[in-house]
Amino acid sequence: MTGLVPVSGSPELAKTAKVSEILQLVTFNLGSEEYAVDILKVQEINRMKEITRVPNAPDYVEGVINLRGKVIPVVSLRKKFFLEERENDVQSRIMIMDIQGITMGLIVDAVSEVLRVPAGIVEQAPPMTSNVSTEFIRGIAKLEDRLIILLDMERLIGKPEETALIESSQF
Repeated sequence: MTGLVPVSGSPELAKTAKVSEILQLVTFNLGSEEYAVDILKVQEINRMKEITRVPNAPDYVEGVINLRGKVIPVVSLRKKFFLEERENDVQSRIMIMDIQGITMGLIVDAVSEVLRVPAGIVEQAPPMTSNVSTEFIRGIAKLEDRLIILLDMERLIGKPEETALIESSQF
């Protein structure tokens, strides 16, 4: 970590010391783009399983799964981001997340890795960065050889009408 380290016995310095924040992220792919979410939002990552369709659900809600006796709504991030549809394959995963108190699954093309990055390498997203609306983007992490789009999951699924629709997908 970088930043100032407080000197022992100096409360004033301890109060003003600033240590760079480290972000812990889970990275995943949708098409050729790499995205990340805060690791604290991710409960688990599962292989694809049978999804039961729910009548009158929004297009991006694939349906529900039974996860250890609990019915969980599953959202396709490809559909949510208006990306071209593709068949799920052996790399496809369902990321189980807690978003505003709702446990839900998000279908992604592949989960890449867990990263620890300094918050200082994250910049605000310029307008029209990707197919994802910039209101859902926390920032862009600049690594040596790649850029990673950090998603704000509360904003992504946090609109009251969407939250109500997804909650209604749970029985």
